[in-house]
Amino acid sequence: MLDPRSEIYPSIEYRPIQPSDLEVLEKIHLSLFPIRYEREFFLNVVNGHGIISWGAVDTSRSDEGRDELIGFVTTRMIAAKDSEIEDLFRYNYSHKDLTLLYILTLGVVDSYRNLGIASSLVREVIKHAASVSNCRGVYLHVISYNQPAINFYKKMLFKLARRLPMFYYIRGQHYDSYLFVYYVNGGRTPCSPLAFLKMLVNKFWSKEEKSIPRWSRCKESTTLLASQNNNKRIISGEDTRCHV
Repeated sequence: MLDPRSEIYPSIEYRPIQPSDLEVLEKIHLSLFPIRYEREFFLNVVNGHGIISWGAVDTSRSDEGRDELIGFVTTRMIAAKDSEIEDLFRYNYSHKDLTLLYILTLGVVDSYRNLGIASSLVREVIKHAASVSNCRGVYLHVISYNQPAINFYKKMLFKLARRLPMFYYIRGQHYDSYLFVYYVNGGRTPCSPLAFLKMLVNKFWSKEEKSIPRWSRCKESTTLLASQNNNKRIISGEDTRCHV
């Protein structure tokens, strides 16, 4: 692995995850995520069974580990009608076969953090989604308290679509989830009279807010849309999803 004290910038390359990555992929997931993924999940990833993935490797390493994974992203292509954001694409019902690329897991080992690897992996995902003509976006869930992940996806220009109340159930406690979307191939947030009205209200509030002393402003200034389905996720440990 990279020596954190080294001033040499590594040469990172990106490739599909392959069967030889199985052991390392499991090891990294175990070290980054407090939950255990089933063996079947990893077998599906390395064999490409319903999962599209990319791995990052440090080709500047002089040892035999130059092709060893130091980062990864796993995704699954799903039908838009089967997603939590199917209603966002009702404006385009002339196409019944629309799809979305869902990010399952994303991670980079500790010693390679802050080198732009996670950003490059997500760009690979976006590029692939854009190459699929009927794909309209990349989306994912982030647990509400994972501020680093929230900041990361906002920086990557993902749009906050909505907040899903009590989406996660972790160690006996419910947590909300934020759902982020990156639109491709003409996908877009639908424009509705309600959305237009909210935009006008927000503009009015912004003008009014300027005349209010800072100390008297409400800390909660954003209202998020609630989910219109009953999908929940029960997890045995903290699912932070993004380790950048």
